[in-house]
Amino acid sequence: MLKDKIVKAHLSIIGANLFFGINYAIAKGVMPTFLKPNGFTLMRIATAFMLFFLLSLFLKKEKIQRSDYPRFFAAGFLGVAFNQFIFLNGLNFTSPIDSSIIVTINPILVMIIASMAIGEKITLMRVFGMAVGASGALLIILNRGVISFSSEHFLGNIMIFLSTFAYAGYLVVAKPLMQKYDPITVMRGVFFVGLLFVAPLGFKDLISNNWGAIPTSIWGSIFFVLLGSTFLAYLLMSWGLRQVRATTVSIYNYTQPVIASFVAVIIGQDTIDTPKIIATVMVFIGVYLVSRPSLKGKKIF
Repeated sequence: MLKDKIVKAHLSIIGANLFFGINYAIAKGVMPTFLKPNGFTLMRIATAFMLFFLLSLFLKKEKIQRSDYPRFFAAGFLGVAFNQFIFLNGLNFTSPIDSSIIVTINPILVMIIASMAIGEKITLMRVFGMAVGASGALLIILNRGVISFSSEHFLGNIMIFLSTFAYAGYLVVAKPLMQKYDPITVMRGVFFVGLLFVAPLGFKDLISNNWGAIPTSIWGSIFFVLLGSTFLAYLLMSWGLRQVRATTVSIYNYTQPVIASFVAVIIGQDTIDTPKIIATVMVFIGVYLVSRPSLKGKKIF
Protein backbone atom coordinates (compact mmCIF):
# COMPACT_ATOMS: atom_id res chain seq x y z
CA MET A 1 0.00 0.00 0.00
CA LEU A 2 2.78 2.41 0.96
CA LYS A 3 4.73 1.42 -2.15
CA ASP A 4 1.69 2.22 -4.32
CA LYS A 5 1.44 5.66 -2.70
CA ILE A 6 5.12 6.34 -3.36
CA VAL A 7 4.78 5.30 -7.01
CA LYS A 8 1.73 7.56 -7.42
CA ALA A 9 3.65 10.39 -5.73
CA HIS A 10 6.52 10.08 -8.21
CA LEU A 11 4.06 9.99 -11.12
CA SER A 12 2.37 13.12 -9.75
CA ILE A 13 5.69 14.95 -9.56
CA ILE A 14 6.55 13.90 -13.13
CA GLY A 15 3.14 15.20 -14.24
CA ALA A 16 3.71 18.54 -12.52
CA ASN A 17 7.11 18.92 -14.14
CA LEU A 18 5.59 18.06 -17.50
CA PHE A 19 3.44 21.19 -17.16
CA PHE A 20 6.34 23.26 -15.79
CA GLY A 21 8.61 22.11 -18.60
CA ILE A 22 6.19 23.24 -21.30
CA ASN A 23 5.32 26.45 -19.45
CA TYR A 24 8.51 28.36 -20.32
CA ALA A 25 7.84 28.65 -24.03
CA ILE A 26 4.04 28.92 -23.69
CA ALA A 27 4.11 31.77 -21.13
CA LYS A 28 6.87 33.55 -23.05
CA GLY A 29 4.61 33.59 -26.13
CA VAL A 30 1.88 35.42 -24.20
CA MET A 31 4.01 38.17 -22.64
CA PRO A 32 4.27 41.10 -23.00
CA THR A 33 2.36 41.48 -26.28
CA PHE A 34 -0.97 40.14 -25.05
CA LEU A 35 -0.66 40.19 -21.26
CA LYS A 36 1.70 42.03 -18.96
CA PRO A 37 3.52 39.86 -16.38
CA ASN A 38 1.81 41.35 -13.31
CA GLY A 39 -1.66 40.89 -14.74
CA PHE A 40 -0.84 37.37 -15.94
CA THR A 41 0.44 36.48 -12.47
CA LEU A 42 -2.79 37.70 -10.88
CA MET A 43 -4.82 35.65 -13.37
CA ARG A 44 -2.81 32.53 -12.51
CA ILE A 45 -3.18 32.92 -8.76
CA ALA A 46 -6.85 34.02 -8.77
CA THR A 47 -7.88 31.16 -11.08
CA ALA A 48 -6.02 28.55 -9.03
CA PHE A 49 -7.43 29.88 -5.76
CA MET A 50 -11.01 29.74 -7.06
CA LEU A 51 -10.55 26.18 -8.32
CA PHE A 52 -8.92 24.98 -5.09
CA PHE A 53 -11.68 26.72 -3.10
CA LEU A 54 -14.36 24.90 -5.14
CA LEU A 55 -12.60 21.55 -4.67
CA SER A 56 -12.32 22.15 -0.92
CA LEU A 57 -16.13 22.38 -0.69
CA PHE A 58 -16.26 18.63 -1.40
CA LEU A 59 -13.82 17.80 1.42
CA LYS A 60 -14.42 17.33 5.09
CA LYS A 61 -13.79 20.71 6.65
CA GLU A 62 -10.35 20.91 8.27
CA LYS A 63 -9.55 23.39 11.01
CA ILE A 64 -6.14 24.97 10.54
CA GLN A 65 -4.29 25.38 13.81
CA ARG A 66 -3.13 28.89 14.70
CA SER A 67 0.41 27.65 15.14
CA ASP A 68 0.46 26.78 11.42
CA TYR A 69 -0.59 30.25 10.22
CA PRO A 70 3.01 31.52 9.91
CA ARG A 71 3.91 28.46 7.82
CA PHE A 72 0.91 29.00 5.53
CA PHE A 73 1.89 32.65 5.21
CA ALA A 74 5.49 31.77 4.35
CA ALA A 75 4.44 29.07 1.86
CA GLY A 76 1.98 31.42 0.17
CA PHE A 77 4.53 34.20 -0.13
CA LEU A 78 7.46 32.04 -1.24
CA GLY A 79 5.71 29.48 -3.45
CA VAL A 80 2.93 31.56 -4.98
CA ALA A 81 3.19 35.34 -4.61
CA PHE A 82 6.91 35.98 -4.89
CA ASN A 83 7.76 32.91 -6.96
CA GLN A 84 5.14 33.44 -9.68
CA PHE A 85 5.41 37.23 -9.70
CA ILE A 86 9.17 37.28 -10.07
CA PHE A 87 9.21 34.28 -12.45
CA LEU A 88 6.87 35.78 -15.05
CA ASN A 89 8.56 39.18 -14.80
CA GLY A 90 11.94 37.52 -15.17
CA LEU A 91 10.80 35.39 -18.12
CA ASN A 92 9.59 38.59 -19.77
CA PHE A 93 13.20 39.87 -19.83
CA THR A 94 15.10 36.67 -20.53
CA SER A 95 14.79 33.54 -22.67
CA PRO A 96 13.35 30.07 -21.94
CA ILE A 97 16.85 28.62 -22.45
CA ASP A 98 18.47 30.90 -19.86
CA SER A 99 15.60 30.16 -17.47
CA SER A 100 16.06 26.40 -17.87
CA ILE A 101 19.73 26.67 -17.00
CA ILE A 102 19.12 28.75 -13.87
CA VAL A 103 16.33 26.46 -12.61
CA THR A 104 18.77 23.54 -12.47
CA ILE A 105 20.14 25.05 -9.24
CA ASN A 106 16.80 24.46 -7.47
CA PRO A 107 17.53 20.93 -6.16
CA ILE A 108 20.83 22.08 -4.66
CA LEU A 109 19.11 24.97 -2.88
CA VAL A 110 16.36 22.65 -1.61
CA MET A 111 18.92 20.17 -0.29
CA ILE A 112 20.76 22.89 1.64
CA ILE A 113 17.59 24.55 2.99
CA ALA A 114 16.03 21.20 3.95
CA SER A 115 19.20 20.21 5.78
CA MET A 116 19.23 23.45 7.76
CA ALA A 117 15.48 23.76 8.39
CA ILE A 118 14.11 20.23 8.84
CA GLY A 119 17.23 18.09 9.24
CA GLU A 120 17.19 16.18 5.94
CA LYS A 121 20.50 14.39 5.52
CA ILE A 122 22.94 15.49 2.84
CA THR A 123 24.67 12.26 1.82
CA LEU A 124 27.36 11.54 -0.73
CA MET A 125 24.86 9.47 -2.72
CA ARG A 126 22.39 12.37 -2.96
CA VAL A 127 25.12 14.81 -3.95
CA PHE A 128 26.31 12.38 -6.63
CA GLY A 129 22.73 11.87 -7.84
CA MET A 130 22.20 15.62 -8.14
CA ALA A 131 25.45 15.96 -10.05
CA VAL A 132 24.42 13.23 -12.50
CA GLY A 133 20.92 14.69 -12.92
CA ALA A 134 22.22 18.24 -13.38
CA SER A 135 24.71 17.03 -15.97
CA GLY A 136 21.93 15.36 -17.94
CA ALA A 137 19.75 18.49 -17.79
CA LEU A 138 22.61 20.73 -18.89
CA LEU A 139 23.49 18.33 -21.72
CA ILE A 140 19.98 18.79 -23.11
CA ILE A 141 20.17 22.58 -22.74
CA LEU A 142 23.67 22.99 -24.14
CA ASN A 143 22.89 20.66 -27.04
CA ARG A 144 20.32 23.15 -28.29
CA GLY A 145 23.16 25.54 -29.08
CA VAL A 146 21.22 28.73 -28.27
CA ILE A 147 22.48 30.24 -25.03
CA SER A 148 22.59 33.96 -24.36
CA PHE A 149 23.52 35.37 -20.99
CA SER A 150 23.81 38.83 -22.57
CA SER A 151 23.50 42.06 -20.61
CA GLU A 152 19.92 42.58 -21.80
CA HIS A 153 18.98 39.29 -20.12
CA PHE A 154 20.84 40.01 -16.88
CA LEU A 155 17.86 41.45 -14.95
CA GLY A 156 15.62 38.61 -16.10
CA ASN A 157 18.19 35.99 -15.12
CA ILE A 158 18.51 37.50 -11.63
CA MET A 159 14.73 37.38 -11.26
CA ILE A 160 14.58 33.75 -12.38
CA PHE A 161 17.28 32.88 -9.82
CA LEU A 162 15.29 34.62 -7.04
CA SER A 163 12.18 32.75 -8.18
CA THR A 164 14.10 29.47 -8.02
CA PHE A 165 15.37 30.28 -4.53
CA ALA A 166 11.84 31.13 -3.36
CA TYR A 167 10.40 27.90 -4.75
CA ALA A 168 13.14 25.91 -3.03
CA GLY A 169 12.13 27.50 0.27
CA TYR A 170 8.47 26.81 -0.48
CA LEU A 171 9.05 23.07 -0.93
CA VAL A 172 10.71 22.87 2.47
CA VAL A 173 8.17 25.08 4.26
CA ALA A 174 5.13 23.38 2.70
CA LYS A 175 6.24 19.80 3.33
CA PRO A 176 5.01 19.62 6.97
CA LEU A 177 1.69 21.19 5.95
CA MET A 178 1.11 18.54 3.28
CA GLN A 179 1.63 15.81 5.87
CA LYS A 180 -0.74 17.43 8.36
CA TYR A 181 -3.62 18.60 6.14
CA ASP A 182 -5.23 17.56 2.88
CA PRO A 183 -3.17 18.97 -0.02
CA ILE A 184 -6.24 20.78 -1.40
CA THR A 185 -6.72 22.52 1.95
CA VAL A 186 -3.08 23.56 1.87
CA MET A 187 -3.30 24.81 -1.72
CA ARG A 188 -6.42 26.81 -0.95
CA GLY A 189 -4.67 28.54 1.95
CA VAL A 190 -1.39 29.04 0.10
CA PHE A 191 -3.04 30.58 -2.98
CA PHE A 192 -5.25 32.78 -0.79
CA VAL A 193 -2.13 34.26 0.79
CA GLY A 194 -0.57 34.66 -2.65
CA LEU A 195 -3.70 36.43 -3.91
CA LEU A 196 -3.53 38.96 -1.08
CA PHE A 197 0.00 39.91 -2.10
CA VAL A 198 -0.41 40.00 -5.88
CA ALA A 199 -3.90 41.51 -6.30
CA PRO A 200 -2.75 45.12 -5.73
CA LEU A 201 0.15 44.63 -8.18
CA GLY A 202 -1.71 43.01 -11.06
CA PHE A 203 -5.21 44.51 -10.92
CA LYS A 204 -4.34 47.66 -12.91
CA ASP A 205 -2.76 45.61 -15.72
CA LEU A 206 -5.85 43.42 -16.06
CA ILE A 207 -8.22 46.40 -16.14
CA SER A 208 -6.21 48.22 -18.81
CA ASN A 209 -5.49 45.16 -20.97
CA ASN A 210 -6.76 45.07 -24.56
CA TRP A 211 -8.66 41.79 -24.35
CA GLY A 212 -10.15 42.11 -27.83
CA ALA A 213 -6.69 41.94 -29.41
CA ILE A 214 -5.96 38.43 -28.07
CA PRO A 215 -6.29 35.78 -30.82
CA THR A 216 -7.78 32.35 -30.21
CA SER A 217 -4.40 30.61 -30.28
CA ILE A 218 -3.08 32.87 -27.51
CA TRP A 219 -6.19 32.22 -25.45
CA GLY A 220 -5.29 28.54 -25.69
CA SER A 221 -1.83 29.34 -24.31
CA ILE A 222 -3.33 31.42 -21.51
CA PHE A 223 -5.72 28.65 -20.47
CA PHE A 224 -2.86 26.14 -20.55
CA VAL A 225 -0.86 28.30 -18.13
CA LEU A 226 -3.85 28.93 -15.86
CA LEU A 227 -5.17 25.37 -15.72
CA GLY A 228 -2.11 23.27 -16.57
CA SER A 229 1.09 24.83 -15.31
CA THR A 230 -0.61 26.51 -12.35
CA PHE A 231 -3.67 24.67 -11.00
CA LEU A 232 -2.92 21.10 -12.07
CA ALA A 233 0.85 21.42 -11.63
CA TYR A 234 0.56 22.69 -8.05
CA LEU A 235 -2.09 20.08 -7.25
CA LEU A 236 0.08 17.25 -8.57
CA MET A 237 3.15 18.63 -6.84
CA SER A 238 1.29 18.85 -3.53
CA TRP A 239 0.27 15.18 -3.78
CA GLY A 240 3.87 14.22 -4.48
CA LEU A 241 5.30 16.38 -1.71
CA ARG A 242 2.94 14.71 0.77
CA GLN A 243 4.65 11.33 0.26
CA VAL A 244 8.32 12.04 -0.58
CA ARG A 245 11.12 14.30 0.62
CA ALA A 246 11.38 17.89 -0.55
CA THR A 247 14.82 17.07 -1.96
CA THR A 248 13.36 14.26 -4.07
CA VAL A 249 10.62 16.53 -5.37
CA SER A 250 13.18 19.14 -6.38
CA ILE A 251 15.44 16.70 -8.27
CA TYR A 252 12.61 16.25 -10.78
CA ASN A 253 13.32 19.82 -11.91
CA TYR A 254 16.00 18.23 -14.05
CA THR A 255 13.27 16.56 -16.13
CA GLN A 256 11.93 19.92 -17.32
CA PRO A 257 14.47 20.53 -20.12
CA VAL A 258 14.13 16.86 -21.09
CA ILE A 259 10.36 17.21 -21.31
CA ALA A 260 10.61 20.48 -23.25
CA SER A 261 13.04 18.84 -25.68
CA PHE A 262 10.83 15.82 -26.35
CA VAL A 263 7.76 18.03 -26.77
CA ALA A 264 9.73 19.86 -29.47
CA VAL A 265 10.38 16.48 -31.11
CA ILE A 266 6.68 15.55 -31.01
CA ILE A 267 5.57 18.79 -32.67
CA GLY A 268 8.32 18.58 -35.28
CA GLN A 269 10.62 21.34 -34.02
CA ASP A 270 13.46 19.00 -33.11
CA THR A 271 14.72 15.45 -33.59
CA ILE A 272 15.81 12.65 -31.26
CA ASP A 273 19.57 12.21 -31.16
CA THR A 274 22.17 10.45 -29.02
CA PRO A 275 22.77 13.37 -26.60
CA LYS A 276 19.04 13.56 -25.81
CA ILE A 277 18.89 9.84 -25.05
CA ILE A 278 22.03 9.97 -22.88
CA ALA A 279 20.76 13.08 -21.09
CA THR A 280 17.38 11.50 -20.35
CA VAL A 281 19.04 8.40 -18.88
CA MET A 282 21.35 10.58 -16.75
CA VAL A 283 18.44 12.64 -15.40
CA PHE A 284 16.47 9.60 -14.28
CA ILE A 285 19.56 7.94 -12.80
CA GLY A 286 20.02 11.12 -10.78
CA VAL A 287 16.38 11.02 -9.66
CA TYR A 288 16.76 7.39 -8.61
CA LEU A 289 19.94 8.02 -6.60
CA VAL A 290 18.47 11.01 -4.77
CA SER A 291 15.17 9.28 -4.00
CA ARG A 292 16.74 6.09 -2.62
CA PRO A 293 16.41 5.50 1.13
CA SER A 294 19.53 6.90 2.81
CA LEU A 295 19.68 4.95 6.04
CA LYS A 296 23.12 3.65 5.11
CA GLY A 297 24.25 6.76 3.33
CA LYS A 298 27.21 8.61 4.75
CA LYS A 299 26.03 11.94 6.07
CA ILE A 300 28.34 14.79 5.09
CA PHE A 301 26.23 17.59 6.63
